[in-house]
Amino acid sequence: MQQSLSLFFTTNCEAAMGFYQSCGLGEGKVMVRYGDHGMAVRSQALRGKVLHARFEGQGVLLHCSDNDDAEPMRGCAVTLEYADVAAMAEMFGRLAAGGRITVPLALQGWGKQFGMLIDAFGVQWLFSER
Repeated sequence: MQQSLSLFFTTNCEAAMGFYQSCGLGEGKVMVRYGDHGMAVRSQALRGKVLHARFEGQGVLLHCSDNDDAEPMRGCAVTLEYADVAAMAEMFGRLAAGGRITVPLALQGWGKQFGMLIDAFGVQWLFSER
């Protein structure tokens, strides 16, 4: 068994995946669009948008799609754990671009670096030193 996350966007899944790729988080490996291969489309606003995508990187596996009824991400965060604090700080800065830092990346009372942000696409990210 392997755990992975599914991220739901309204209509900007492809842009989010491009942003994550530009950050160096990984790359899209599979992309199926609404309407491909004669598949029915629930609404015309979704035609050509991402029905299913697989995004992979070192230690990262995300499934992503556009859903016109997607809710903003709440009560959950994508957690990235790093042994290399400098690499963690670099990725934190990249993913924070255009988003909002909710907990600045800093040494915490428990002796580890930790920070949180919401990226430009509304996805919450939690960074933690191993």
